[in-house]
Amino acid sequence: MSAETSPLSLPLELPNGSVLPNRLAKAAMTEGLADSRGYPSAELERLYARWGKSGCGLLITGNVLVDRHHLERPGNVVIDREPDADMRAALQRWATAAKAGGAKTWMQISHAGRQTAAIVNPQPLAPSAIALALPGKQFGTPVAMTEADIAATIERFAMAAEAAKAAGFDGVQIHAAHGYLLSAFLNPRANQRNDRWGGSLENRARMLLEVLKAVRARTGAGFTVAVKLNSADFQKGGFSFADSTQVAEWLTAAGIDLIEISGGNYEQPRMMDMEGVEKPDTSALQASTAAREAYFIDFAIEMQRKVSVPLMVTGGFRSAAAMTSAVSTAGVALIGLGRPLCVDTDCARKLLEGEQQTLDRWERQLQLGPGWLGPHSPFGLIRMLNGFGATYWYYQQFRHFGRGEKASLGLSVFSALLRELREQKRWLASARFPE
Repeated sequence: MSAETSPLSLPLELPNGSVLPNRLAKAAMTEGLADSRGYPSAELERLYARWGKSGCGLLITGNVLVDRHHLERPGNVVIDREPDADMRAALQRWATAAKAGGAKTWMQISHAGRQTAAIVNPQPLAPSAIALALPGKQFGTPVAMTEADIAATIERFAMAAEAAKAAGFDGVQIHAAHGYLLSAFLNPRANQRNDRWGGSLENRARMLLEVLKAVRARTGAGFTVAVKLNSADFQKGGFSFADSTQVAEWLTAAGIDLIEISGGNYEQPRMMDMEGVEKPDTSALQASTAAREAYFIDFAIEMQRKVSVPLMVTGGFRSAAAMTSAVSTAGVALIGLGRPLCVDTDCARKLLEGEQQTLDRWERQLQLGPGWLGPHSPFGLIRMLNGFGATYWYYQQFRHFGRGEKASLGLSVFSALLRELREQKRWLASARFPE
């Protein structure tokens, strides 16, 4: 099959009429390249200008936080009040740089909730006062949100979406996966409220649906609104696939344009393909999943039987054959790429043009050391350090690209871990958010 007739090269029309040039998307990956005010920086523009030439038909930004007190990581872009002139200009430059190559660009809007690092906020807001079950003291003790907190947060999501539209972004993706605030509201292990925001699935989904409603009211029907949703939390007693399918039906009825299927959270980091501290609950998975490249394909196949909205799947794709099969036979509308774009920013173009059939798997070698120092260590803290160290290795590549440099493939995971921690500490010390 030629590149021209490949299903991956076909455009995708969304329910609102927006058309994506092809079926490959840069999935959201947190960049940490905001300036000290939480505004998009020149480094972020350079990074997205490079990704804009990647061949992907869609670019989804990393977390743009709707609350400066609940960063997903130091260096996040933050929109939690009406943007001033400098912020509006910076957002416009960011959108322009990303779209220069012809890709549509969506801003991912998020609130970290209880997964806010303790160095950012030792007492983050969350659905309930239930701390993360993780070793170490990286995360603080959460405080249950009041009705006023919930209302203010819904308003901030809507305001951030409106700012994205004004800046020239083609849409927003509401982050309701991976254990962040909206995902935590859906998770009965993290949400143990006994009011209208907790208990039944309908109540637990209320926060997400109210955010979607508020975003639509501020941006209009023609503006693309997508949601990133966990297929499951992979924890016993957590958000299940049956729950996810029902929420997807409600989102579809509410007029969503696309759902990206993911899974896991910081306690069970399936989305990062790293060892968690709890054995995953995979009872909802088909046996065939173990042999697949992509983590969440089977969930997408099952979910398609319930919803008509286009589905995007991210995680694990490494061959053109698997991506083509996902689109042509599994019915996936859009393929998300992440880690491969962290080093080879032209990989999507190479796949579409038939120049390359597979993506490198060198990321499997990213670990602190052999044996008990590796990602399968018997010690939970070591496993976690391996996971975050490998992730920080990718963050360092973003910094190289932001400076106009090449990827640093020889960088060790240990060095990346130390460098990134220093960079984050430096950013926090210099942060000066506008009032």
